[in-house]
Amino acid sequence: MPTVLCIGGTRFIGRATVSEFLEHGYDVTLCNRGRHPNPFADNPHVEHVTCDRREDDQLQAVAEQVDPDIVVDLVAYHPRDVRVATDVFADVDAYVFVSSGAAYAAEDVPKREGATALESCTDAEAVDDTAATYGKRKAEGDRAVFEAAADGVRAMSVRPTIVYGPHDYTERLDYWLARIDAHDRIVVPGDGGSLHHLVFVEDVASALRIVAENGTAGEAYNVAGRHAPPLGELIELAAEALGADVTPTHAGARELTPDLEPDGFPLYRSRPHLLATEKLASLGWQSTPHAAALETTVEEHRRSDRDGSDRGPHRDVERDVLSRLD
Repeated sequence: MPTVLCIGGTRFIGRATVSEFLEHGYDVTLCNRGRHPNPFADNPHVEHVTCDRREDDQLQAVAEQVDPDIVVDLVAYHPRDVRVATDVFADVDAYVFVSSGAAYAAEDVPKREGATALESCTDAEAVDDTAATYGKRKAEGDRAVFEAAADGVRAMSVRPTIVYGPHDYTERLDYWLARIDAHDRIVVPGDGGSLHHLVFVEDVASALRIVAENGTAGEAYNVAGRHAPPLGELIELAAEALGADVTPTHAGARELTPDLEPDGFPLYRSRPHLLATEKLASLGWQSTPHAAALETTVEEHRRSDRDGSDRGPHRDVERDVLSRLD
């Protein structure tokens, strides 16, 4: 069987990625520090090697021990991570870096690979660990992929937008699911037209496999749902998946003042964030309709203890806004 090495692989996108490769006949090796539970511990087609990928000698030892056909790099958060990995795994059939839609600098609608400008990244930003430089570091990681491909490595980049689905530890969508499930009236910032493109986690996983198998070295591929529902429509779809009867109450900046601001709500964006996906679709990739993806997401959400309460306004503050609007 062909082998894939997942650097990371036990949480959210990584978990879905391992399942995707297993379903398509691969043996998988997880490479991580072992700090999170391994959901594949009992699967005979999944091995685990303990490695701190920031220690170059450890990563080199993994390359020699596993000798993978494909490497999917799920936890490269600094440009140096990508440069080291593309050197260590220079001879694999495919190296796929998980980048981000946050790598784009320009507010094009939609953002297109090779056309929309990427974020710049200084030497200081390249080693920073704060959220403020996340997109910059991912953009520099993309450039490291392009440089490696120019040197003969079959290296590629996949740029997901906001990802949702089972085991989402970011809890951005959990905030809305918990509110819709528990209350018959909720505050929605703006007029519901805020557009932050989303993608189902299983669709990201299939994109990583398809790019590894069919992508072109030195290319980046956006991944996002083929339909981009604005926030108001997303809430309607979520309510349907939950079987809930909820009344969204729209509130602009004036109605939210002084307690809240629109961007204090998860998945709100003042300008549309939309990624073009034709390039990935040309490789045979398809996305899951959001209604079907939300059914799966809701099922796991209800089994979890996630409510996203720290991701957005507390209910008592939201209740104050609702009372002012009555």
